[in-house]
Amino acid sequence: MPTAAARHILTKTQEECEAIKKQIEEGSDFADLARQHSQCPSGQEGGDLGQFASGQMVKEFDQVVFNDEVGKVHGPVKTQFGFHLIEITSRTD
Repeated sequence: MPTAAARHILTKTQEECEAIKKQIEEGSDFADLARQHSQCPSGQEGGDLGQFASGQMVKEFDQVVFNDEVGKVHGPVKTQFGFHLIEITSRTD
């Protein structure tokens, strides 16, 4: 079964999510921004979600993590929790 490791930043609005993504693209540190802005408890760990298997996360999140480019920041991705920026740090098939 495929596994992946990722980190994310969870925000309440798409606008906030896009503003944070712009800061990352301009060179701001993902982990620092996660600590400052993420609504998820993982924010305190720099957004790190650790290793997980396909199917463990909500469908929209899973879709990105197991199909999109590793090492790139994806999003905003809307789920029942809010809007996520997702960085896939590793993935196995």
